[in-house]
Amino acid sequence: MTQFRERDLTGAQFERVKLRNAGFHDVDLTGARFRGAMLRGSRMRGVELVDVEINGELQNVVVNGVDIAPLVDAELNRRMPERAKMRPDDSAGFRAAWDILERLWEGTVAQARALPESELHRSVDDEWSFIQTLRHLNFAAAAWVGRMVLGNPTPWHRLDLPWDEAPGWEGIPWDRAARPSLDEVLVVRSERQAMVRRVMESLTDEQLGADVTRTEPGWPQAEGFPVQECLRIVLNEEWEHRLYAERDLSVLERNPVS
Repeated sequence: MTQFRERDLTGAQFERVKLRNAGFHDVDLTGARFRGAMLRGSRMRGVELVDVEINGELQNVVVNGVDIAPLVDAELNRRMPERAKMRPDDSAGFRAAWDILERLWEGTVAQARALPESELHRSVDDEWSFIQTLRHLNFAAAAWVGRMVLGNPTPWHRLDLPWDEAPGWEGIPWDRAARPSLDEVLVVRSERQAMVRRVMESLTDEQLGADVTRTEPGWPQAEGFPVQECLRIVLNEEWEHRLYAERDLSVLERNPVS
């Protein structure tokens, strides 16, 4: 077991490093950045959380004896009432949720079009650019609907973009540095949205309760995976990444490149 005692690791970079069951005692994490980090089962005692920003999935997050996850969830639903509709339980609810997402994304794309296209390739705080975000959503729809629900083992387009921490797979495109035009990406986006819409329109409660198995090479691979969960993943991706995109578009609007 590697031990670091009284070391100055300021500015150190850890990428694809496993720190499971690691112990941190009397450490200074001021200014630390965590991205794509798994913190399941972590315990923090005697910590100072000041000026901290957390974006991610919260479940059973206990702060000073209080599970804050339900509180955060309720507040987000209060601020954005349509958010509560993103976890439907029946086929009608999934259709309604997808209608909401398509409508909201129309406004987001309109906001993006008001900026010079060069700005849509610009990253804010090391996040994906707007165009990269659309490319990732194209990938998510292809993976969870095209492959898992519809059974196409290779539903990919060359501009599809997996998440940054993905392990990489043979035959799945992953060109983060590509700089396609917005219209080029929106062509694929329109096709993927139409694919999801067709699935939602024909969806029955019986189909929603079924499971799917995909063991072909590639990703995702799963046995007995619920169709409902496949579609919920797509809804969640669409909802969350739209919020990220609008947040960053607002920054670009306030701080144009001179």
